[in-house]
Amino acid sequence: MTAAPADAARARATPAPPPAEGRLLREAVRRGRGPAALVLAATALGAAAAVTLPLALGRAVDLLIARADAGSWVLLCTALIATEVATDALVARTGGRTGAATTAWLRRRALAGFLAAPPAATTGTGLPTRLTANALDAGTAPVAAATAAAAGLAPLGGLAGLFLVDPWAGAAFVCGVPLLLLILRALLRDGRAALTTYQEEQGRMARLLTGALSGAATIAAAGTVRAEERRVLAPLAGMRAAGERTWRVQGRAAGLSGALMPLLVAAVLAVGGVRLVAGHLTPGDLLALSRYAVLAAGAGALAGALNGWVRAKAGTARVETVTALPPTPHGTRDLPPHGDGTLALHGVHVTRDGVPLLDSVTLTLPGGTTTALVGPSGSGKSLLAAVAGRLTDPDQGTVLLDGTDLRTLSADALRHAVAYAFERPALFGATIADAVACGPLPEPDLRRALRRAAADTFTDRLPHGPRTPLPEAPLSGGELQRLGLARAFTRPTRLLILDDATSSLDTVTAHLVARALTDTPGTRLTITHRLTTAAQSDQVVWLDRGRIRGTGPHSVLWRDPAYRAVFGAGAGGDAGAGADTVTDTGARRRSDVRTDVSNDVRTELPADMRTDLHTGIRTDPRVDTGTGAAE
Repeated sequence: MTAAPADAARARATPAPPPAEGRLLREAVRRGRGPAALVLAATALGAAAAVTLPLALGRAVDLLIARADAGSWVLLCTALIATEVATDALVARTGGRTGAATTAWLRRRALAGFLAAPPAATTGTGLPTRLTANALDAGTAPVAAATAAAAGLAPLGGLAGLFLVDPWAGAAFVCGVPLLLLILRALLRDGRAALTTYQEEQGRMARLLTGALSGAATIAAAGTVRAEERRVLAPLAGMRAAGERTWRVQGRAAGLSGALMPLLVAAVLAVGGVRLVAGHLTPGDLLALSRYAVLAAGAGALAGALNGWVRAKAGTARVETVTALPPTPHGTRDLPPHGDGTLALHGVHVTRDGVPLLDSVTLTLPGGTTTALVGPSGSGKSLLAAVAGRLTDPDQGTVLLDGTDLRTLSADALRHAVAYAFERPALFGATIADAVACGPLPEPDLRRALRRAAADTFTDRLPHGPRTPLPEAPLSGGELQRLGLARAFTRPTRLLILDDATSSLDTVTAHLVARALTDTPGTRLTITHRLTTAAQSDQVVWLDRGRIRGTGPHSVLWRDPAYRAVFGAGAGGDAGAGADTVTDTGARRRSDVRTDVSNDVRTELPADMRTDLHTGIRTDPRVDTGTGAAE
């Protein structure tokens, strides 16, 4: 293994330690502390009004019975009731707005953490569920905290009112409080565990459904719809069990508290009635006792407030698994100016789950050259391409671009220096132009990129050209790949990496793209299964089981039967004229080899194209068949 240069080692960024558990919950509550304080104040004011109202009602009733003037007390009761209504409305409005804002912030944090992390670390995170249902629950955290904190004010005030009006009635109510506390404790303990299990099973099913939807055509073609249904719905059993457990816990708490509270209220009224008959209470006092008993019995509402807090905590914990992903560390350096894009890998080693996937890979891609990376499936080609552009870091070894360790580059410098095109590119944005440009891009540059990727032939036929909305532009596999290539062509880079990015192109379109690649500045690394692509490259890197088995010109490697087997060729054959090509169906076809006059590159074209090429009759051979034929 080649050690990193000393200055690069010093500049290498060190990953930050993972945040402490529960940190996101504290941040969410802290961000919403202003609205939460307003909710707490409004709830406290409403509780004060609710606690004062029974006394005012009792005094008004006694005055009315005595036929005295009770107008001021009636007005006070009216004001107290209006205060309760107003504070309830304020809490509902503030809670909704704060929940929406906090949910949006959590979703942005989770998405940023997901995108900043290495791709290998994001596997199986279940991002869709965490960004939707879990973030929605977590967004209620600030208001849920304030609500839970204030939920006991009215019951405590009611209990105090009971003792204020008649201590004996208060004592009758207090006898049932220990049982109520036990009910709430069980809700907190068991409810969170059941809810967390439910959310985990929900996320698992979402991941399975996302995978099934992405492969819907394959499922339909294979006739495995029923089997996929069973596989996707398999977590339902766990969800049902966790859901039933959640409802059992909540139902038991609600049922016990619902049965306990009326009994306590009845006990208070019974004691109050006895005290009224004995002449120790007035009718107004008995009315006040009945109201205070109802308020004190509202301690059962604590179960709902605490359940909301439990849901917020569980949702935040799920979102935090994404926000806490360790980001890819970046340095602060820029590439040296006027570099030619020379890429060097020294002693690169990558292990996953104890299995070495890349083993002591050392190679150099000279600046300005094209290197074809070939090998059987599972040989580590895509992983090597990911390491070359620092989509993932090697466990050992270094990757240098123009002599600079990629780990010391700033994020902007790295992404401006390296461009990718993938076998199945994802398109983002409202229109095709948005998906290709990925940001501001002058119209001439957009057109040039589409033309170099041979994508203009179908985008120009769309209703609004490149400005056609993506949902209105059904794309074949080859057209999708050409848009991915166009995106890679939008800016000059030092290193262009094509991860099987031409596998769905027909032979002629692939030839046109290959010609455009030769005019692309910088270094080009392309994973390919095409014989012609390997033959046209400046060098070929032959990868087998994570090790480099051979490096050199295609014509030299072709002498090895094992190398020819990579392309499905027989023991005989030659890199020159009349080499066999293989289609996706496994059928062999003869192809003629000629020299392209425009760039002196040896290419293989089907025999039925010779007439057009020799007579000069112009046709449009770039129309993609979408067959995905590979040579």
